[in-house]
Order: sequence, then structure tokens, then C-alpha cells
Amino acid sequence: MRISVNGVNMVDTAAVVGRLSQGMAQGVLSFPLTSFGEDGALDLDAYRSYLALQLAAEPGAVFPACGTGEFTALDEDEYRHVVTAAVEAAAGRVPVVAGIGYGWAQALRFARIAEEAGADAALVLPHYLVKAPEAGLVEQLRRIASGTRLPLIAYQRDQVSFTPDGLRRIAEIPTVVGLKDGHSDLDRLQRLTLAVPEGFLFFNGAATAEIQARAYAAVGVPAYSSAVHAFAPEIARAFFGAFQEGDTARMDELLRGFYIPLVELRDRVPGYAVSLVKAAARLRGLPVGPVRAPLTDPGPDDLAELTKLLDHGLGLVGAAR
Repeated sequence: MRISVNGVNMVDTAAVVGRLSQGMAQGVLSFPLTSFGEDGALDLDAYRSYLALQLAAEPGAVFPACGTGEFTALDEDEYRHVVTAAVEAAAGRVPVVAGIGYGWAQALRFARIAEEAGADAALVLPHYLVKAPEAGLVEQLRRIASGTRLPLIAYQRDQVSFTPDGLRRIAEIPTVVGLKDGHSDLDRLQRLTLAVPEGFLFFNGAATAEIQARAYAAVGVPAYSSAVHAFAPEIARAFFGAFQEGDTARMDELLRGFYIPLVELRDRVPGYAVSLVKAAARLRGLPVGPVRAPLTDPGPDDLAELTKLLDHGLGLVGAAR
């Protein structure tokens, strides 16, 4: 949400936090795929069509150009087009949180593009390559926050991990409003949730978050992103509905019949957390195209297994491929 202060267009951080909090309570978080043609070029028309389908499934928020959207495969011009298309498609109905990343200087370049495109906030993806001390992680966020008006959500996974003291320090930065967790260390996560003021946003960012949704909720983090929403929003919405209603039997049915076999298939090949999702979207006729290198599309045997699994999962929720 934008406001004007002395003629300058500003982001209303409190309003964005409120809308994100409301959205997280009402639906899963959508991380859309980025559409490429068979020649590898960005296909904006296909991407817009795909975004319309994602938004029709009523996610709590949309996060373009993040991990599932192959952020690291986009140049700055492509990134601008992708975020702009997401903002236009959302049309204010749900918050748009754009991925930014690499070192702080490059992250700021992407943040400024996202600002100009009209994004509501930015998700700070883990920095590139180096393992850094926590003081450096805090300083990285300070430097990004000092150069953009966008509210920021930190993302801890891989080489990025915060202690309660570190999270307290980044929560003191006025525009750092939340944390996406991909470590699934629930003991530490509980300590993190108790280290920051009420209203600081947390959400479950595990690779297939539904499997751990109940465990996260037990430590006060019920909101989650859903990779499955990128190709089968019917399944994602069915699980989210059962999760909200506390329907353990229905959740277990979907976990046994679909989510756990999907994770077992995903874990076979590095990069399948994205390329398997994109392959499943193509199986449904969604206009997303192939992945870009260094990712690779699934081979014939894995694709055949994915087809059977997708059909079974859709059957469990009464949907057809």
C-alpha cells in the first residue's frame, strides 16, 4: 500500500504488515513459477496467463521472482517485467512480495526495481556463496533497509541462520517486518518467535511446507508457503482447509497419498524442488515452459512417476488433470 508524504510516494509499512498478516491467515502463500519459452526466453504473455490462474485460487499473497520463480536465472530487465506483471495481475487484491538477493548492493538494485514496479514488500533471499557471521547478516539487512522504502522479510535457510539475539537486532530495523524459515529447527524457531515484538511476521518456508505445517503451528507459526500451489492449487487449498479445520484424517490422507511421495521424488535430484514443480505445471497444461540452466527438467522415468502421483493427488480432492 502506497501513501504520499510531502509529494513523495511512500510505502505504508504498517498497512502492508496488516494485509500480509490477514492474507497469511486466509490462504497459502503463492510463489509463482516464471514462464520461459522453449528457446529459454521470458514469455510474458504466458506468465500473465499463469498468474491469473494462481490468483484465481485466492492465495494469501503472491511472491514473484523468488526461489520457485528462478530469481537467480533472471536478469534485471526480466525481473522488472516479472514483478510488474505480478503487480498488475494482483491489482491490489493481495500483497505482492518480490524476491531480492545476492549481496546487499545487488539486492538494493532489485529492491529499487521492485519499488518502481509497485511491489508491496520484498523477500530477502539468502546471499550468494559465502558463509557469514551473524553480525554480517544483520548488517546486510541494515544496508538493504537503508536504501529501499519497501518492507523487508528476511529468509533464513542454507547459510543464513539467526539466533534470538540476531533476530531481535533485525526486528529493530523499522522496515524489517518478518522472517521466512526454511531450516525447520523448531526448538530454535520457538525461541525466535519469543524474541521479537508481537506483530513480527513468521511463516513456514520449508521446501514442502505442508508436511511440517502442524509442527510449525505448534510453535506459533501456522502460515506457510506452498510449492504445490504453483501447479495444483486444488490440492494446496484442500490441505489448507483441512489444516484450518483441524481435520487430521484429511490431512493425513493427503500427506500419505500425495505430499510424502512428492517429497521422496523431489529429493532424488538436486534442483527438483523447482524443476519438478515446473514439470507438474506443464503436465497440467499450464504455460510455464522449461527451467533454465543450471536446473534440469526431469527425465522420462521421473516424469512418468510424477504423472501418476499428480493424477492420484488430484483424484483425492476431486479434481482432474
